[in-house]
Amino acid sequence: MQTEPHQTSQAGTAASQLPQLHEPRNTAMALDLDWVHAVQANTSAIERRAATLPGRRSVKKEWQAAWLCRAISVIDLTTLAGDDTAGRVQRLCAKARQPVAPALLDRIGMTGLTVGAVCVYHDMVETAVRALEGTHIPVAAVSTGFPAGLSPWHLRLQEIRESVAAGAREIDIVISRRHALTGNWQALYDEMREMREACGEAHVKAILATGELGTLRNVARASLVCMMAGADFIKTSTGKEGVNATLPVTLTMIRAIRDYQDRTGYKVGYKPAGGISKAKDALVYLAMMKDELGDRWLRPDLFRFGASSLLGDIERQLEHFATGAYSAQWRHAMG
Repeated sequence: MQTEPHQTSQAGTAASQLPQLHEPRNTAMALDLDWVHAVQANTSAIERRAATLPGRRSVKKEWQAAWLCRAISVIDLTTLAGDDTAGRVQRLCAKARQPVAPALLDRIGMTGLTVGAVCVYHDMVETAVRALEGTHIPVAAVSTGFPAGLSPWHLRLQEIRESVAAGAREIDIVISRRHALTGNWQALYDEMREMREACGEAHVKAILATGELGTLRNVARASLVCMMAGADFIKTSTGKEGVNATLPVTLTMIRAIRDYQDRTGYKVGYKPAGGISKAKDALVYLAMMKDELGDRWLRPDLFRFGASSLLGDIERQLEHFATGAYSAQWRHAMG
């Protein structure tokens, strides 16, 4: 079924052209174990629903280009490699500022397009902040012993504080998976509250590492506990696990977000990360967000893709739309 044109045309508006939206920040609530224990996840039903999603929405031509521009505006452009250098991060930030060639943007009638954020390790925060001066693009830092989250507790909190002091406006933290695996929801809640407090004004994305949580029920309960403790976003993965973002996990997590909003009135963001590298996959995720949560979750303050190679594939699709021919991948390097 094709999405209505008046809906898809809105998706192409560049982030800088959109009205600035300000949702009340999730202020946390007391841990409600009755609510947590009542949460279930019908795995077979979730998997059946997720399996239908790629074929339920189809956008073509200018409407597809519009949705792909929206996808670019919500990308957390990421480099988390052991051989990261200042030069690589500076080139990535230049790409974040101008993710698509100006000539191509002119051909499709788009202006002011940037990505949602740049995500780096703590050591590269200051470099990224300097490279993004004069833009609205925030720097996100992965902290708390990323990706395993097993460093000493006081060091995990200190890493958050130092990243914030260095200029990071968003902190991607990792939870202790053992708390979810053993059902110790109080420990997870207490941990999340302290990390949220250490972030101060910086927004916090709670990485659940869903590929290591065992069941969708654990995913649903961990999502709810992190939101109760004040998470601004819940995020699937570090990108380092064997299984990262999947459609069943996404459906589970965004329904937890919907339930939390229904109960508390607070909107919490969602970030799928790891394994999303194709433009067609990005369209499926955007369609799911629209179906399950509505248009409001198609803006960068409530939805992000954790990705790097995704941008290159989207550029190739946009060039095909504008010229009728696919370009070589090397023409769309990240830096």
